[in-house]
Amino acid sequence: MRVHKIFRQQSIHAPAKEVWDFFSDPGNLSLLTPPYMKMRVTSGQLPTEIYPGQIITYRLSPVLGLPVNWVTEITHVIPGKLFVDEQRKGPYKIWHHEHHFEQVGDKCIMTDIVHYALAYGLLGKIAHSLFVKRQLGNIFDYRLRQVKNIFK
Repeated sequence: MRVHKIFRQQSIHAPAKEVWDFFSDPGNLSLLTPPYMKMRVTSGQLPTEIYPGQIITYRLSPVLGLPVNWVTEITHVIPGKLFVDEQRKGPYKIWHHEHHFEQVGDKCIMTDIVHYALAYGLLGKIAHSLFVKRQLGNIFDYRLRQVKNIFK
């Protein structure tokens, strides 16, 4: 099994507290996901700030419009600085997503580090080469653009 990595960093013209407040509200995730994925949180009423042990469920259609259920757990939280979500059920064998927030002068430096692996052996390898790697890159690029628009 090969573990892949996504790294994205963005300088945001906003205080880290404001960026943290936005990202730590699970209800905002759909604003950062491309519309074609039809992403929606299915957990019901959620608190407006994440906490360790929180389970969040989603439904999305990442490939060919086919719906997928995804369950993540917030495993670590350092308020204002870091949180980690890990997949518990979904399309990946491993999904570990670190969200870092750092105040630098009048800006927030936000860093995403994702480690992920696909299941299905050779089929997963082929899928990664054909579309998964590109699609994940496009999703995170979309997210960077959305964040830039949200925090003008």
